[in-house]
Amino acid sequence: MIDRVRRFNRTVTQRIGALNDAFLSSDRSLGQARLLWEIGPQGCDVRLLRSRLDLNSGYLSRLLRSLKDDGLVVVEQSGTDGRVRTAHLTDHGLTERAMLDRRSDDAAASILAPLSVRQRTQLITAMIEVERLLVASTVLVTACNPRHPDARSCLRAYFSELSHRFDGGFDPTRSISADEEELTPPAGLLLVASLHSEPVGCGAVKFHDDARAEIKRMWVAPTVRGLGLGRRLLADLEVHAAANRIRTLRLETNRALDEAIGLYRAVGYHEVLAFNDEPYADYWFEKTLDRSTAPAPNLPDREH
Repeated sequence: MIDRVRRFNRTVTQRIGALNDAFLSSDRSLGQARLLWEIGPQGCDVRLLRSRLDLNSGYLSRLLRSLKDDGLVVVEQSGTDGRVRTAHLTDHGLTERAMLDRRSDDAAASILAPLSVRQRTQLITAMIEVERLLVASTVLVTACNPRHPDARSCLRAYFSELSHRFDGGFDPTRSISADEEELTPPAGLLLVASLHSEPVGCGAVKFHDDARAEIKRMWVAPTVRGLGLGRRLLADLEVHAAANRIRTLRLETNRALDEAIGLYRAVGYHEVLAFNDEPYADYWFEKTLDRSTAPAPNLPDREH
């Protein structure tokens, strides 16, 4: 499989012209051209550029410096926060970006032109699927301190969505607790998923003393649904639970969360009688973990 991935990478980089010093017959490298496109007519925060393109600070600074030296970009500090810098395209930069846009369209058309109508449809369909899977492979899952800003961002979004979807809204103070202390080892564990440094999902497990544990706070941002992230978070939580000698995992959910109910059933959770008095629950599920479950993954931590 690794050989096939590498072969695909070689084919793509050659076909799109990434091997050439001058991308799209311009004076720009592929990195410089992409940066011009990402900055765009409205400008862009440098920190956002770094996370969106997954570039380290040093390399991004060199790319920006080269574009500044050519009169294409200016970088300005915020008047209220000196740590915030924003890149803007000059008139020359806007002109060059428009030229690169036209040449990119022409390059895309040259890929499609030799193909039949059927082959074009096949290629575009395959590209959509490949893009979806590549984005899924970019998501990073980490063990996270519940007090971390990323964790709190996810939990706020989770509570907000439940409030909109549940009949009568959602008040976390009425729900069975899963507070910061209960989701901090050894009492529990919170996982946060991020894409380009932005939190996009979470899931937690709350341990008990009798070889049981509860799955809590399962949430995936609407922008990344369909990537299998909920299933991935749940699988990682199960592995961590098994590593903590948990034999039985339980969870409860509301009838409004159809996709969550479908996921739980698909991965082996079966419906049981109510095992708590959660006021927002309509269904209660349970799963017995396999003793052969692999050791817990060595996930990076977000502690602060």
